Order: sequence, then structure tokens, then C-alpha cells
Amino acid sequence: MDLSVIIVNWNVKDLLRACLQSLLDACQSTPNLTTEIIVVDSASADDSPQMVRDEFPQVRLIASEQNLGYAGGNNTGVEAAQGRYLFLLNPDTVVKPDALAKLVDFMDAHPSAGAVGPQLLWPNGDIQSSRRRFPTLGSLFWESTLLGQWFPHNRHIRRYHMADCPPDRPQQANWLVGAAILIRRETWLQAGPIDETFFMYFEETDWFRRSAEAGWEIHYLPAAQITHYEGKSSEQVVAARTIRFQRSKLRYTRKHFGSGWTAALRLFLRATFAFQWLEETVKWLIGHRRALRRERMSVYSQVLREL
Repeated sequence: MDLSVIIVNWNVKDLLRACLQSLLDACQSTPNLTTEIIVVDSASADDSPQMVRDEFPQVRLIASEQNLGYAGGNNTGVEAAQGRYLFLLNPDTVVKPDALAKLVDFMDAHPSAGAVGPQLLWPNGDIQSSRRRFPTLGSLFWESTLLGQWFPHNRHIRRYHMADCPPDRPQQANWLVGAAILIRRETWLQAGPIDETFFMYFEETDWFRRSAEAGWEIHYLPAAQITHYEGKSSEQVVAARTIRFQRSKLRYTRKHFGSGWTAALRLFLRATFAFQWLEETVKWLIGHRRALRRERMSVYSQVLREL
């Protein structure tokens, strides 16, 4: 088997249907590429498993009774996979017909590459940022925080997002956004499975760091394109998404920078979320879009309790 496509799904039935159809179309356009598709459903409540059974009988379905998260779901899928390449793919994606062949051909031609990612596109065709350098202490404090909102073009975020490297050229990166990653099986075996203590967010960053430590290169191939709708599962639970992101950021900091910096980052995050809660409270008190302010106050309160 050349390629095993692994999709972890949670309550995005319609997007999953479009994703699977695009994969089948891509497979038909490249008949010499032997491919299997594995869907790991994480206890969806929208009849996703039944849709897969009814409409895509050629797809292997693993229906879990609990939400496995990105890490657990992909690990489960890889355990069942037979391909020499493992393609971790989000269900909120649509694969261009030639993307699979281009990714596999690239890996065949570059034996030092442990993984390669396509160019991700927004639904309107704009390029989506998907290449990253490994986080530094600066980016951990500045990226996806209040400081980043106030100063979006600061040097820490620009470095982290590789703003100095044009996105239309093939290049190496430290890590790639986990929506679409093609991994060499040997690399997976050396780096090990995804760390399931992350559940969601930063898990691919941690895995890519381990693969780099094992000596593998990570590449970005813009000639292969995939449309990514991004966050359609996690946007259903805004508070849980924010909590999981910040929890994973702290776990990554502890794992790679130590407990001292973790304590400092936790204090910083608590201060920023407390400020945002206070800001929303003041706006609620003066009667400005009270339903929205109440919702945000609730989210920030939950995050503060978790931190």
C-alpha cells in the first residue's frame, strides 16, 4: 500500500462527505497510487458514522465511543494503516485532484524528508498560513495572546509564521499545521506516535520537534494544494477550544522550556484573560451588545478557572 489517508472526524458530517468525495476523485485520477482511506470518528452526534457506511462503503470506518481528540484519533488510525506513507488529513478539507500524487512523488524523490505538507487555501482561494518555526519563549508570550492582538506584526509572530519566506516556493520548515501532513512511515516509527496528553493543539508541534531530533527534514510543497475550512469542529465549543489551546500551550512550555517558564506563562495568561473579562464586563454594564458581552464573559471566566 502506497498511501494511508487518516481522517479524524467530530460532528462535521457534510464537510466529511465533501472531503471523502474529493479523495476518491483524486484516487481515480492517479490509479497507479494504491490508497486506503480510514475515518476515525470521535463519538459524533450528527450521524457521521452512518453516512460513511451508507455513502462510502470502500472507506474503512473506526467508530469510537469517546472523543479521542486529534492525537488519539490519528494514533488510532495509524495503528490500522498499512501504507508506506501516512496522510493525516482534517475532515474540513477538499483535496485537489493531483495533490496526493504530487506529495507522494516528492517524498519518493527526497529520502531525507520525513514529512511534507501541501499549500493550504482558504475557501476563497487565498493562501492560508501553514508553515511554522518552532516556538520560542517570545512567540509563546506573543502569539495568540492579547499582546498579539494589540501588536499583530511584532517580530516574534513574524518569525514564528515564517513571514520572511514567500509561501509560493517549496521550502523547509520546522513544523506544519496539522490539517494535512504526509508522513513517511519510518519517520513515524522513529519519532513515535503523537503525544496524547495534548489532546488538541501543539501536538503536531511536539511531534515535529521529535522527528527533527531524529534527523528528518520537514518540507512544504505549494504545488500540492488543499482547501481548508479550518476549525469547523472546534468552533462548536468556543470555551473548550480556548481552554484546550491554552492548556496545551502550557504543557508544551513545561515539556520543552521547564516549570519556571511555565509558571510565568500561566501568570501572564491569567492576567490577560482577567483584563479581557474586565473589559467585557465594563461594556456589558454600559449596555453595549449585552448578549455578546455575556457570552465572552462566560468564556473568559471558564478559561480563568482552568488556568
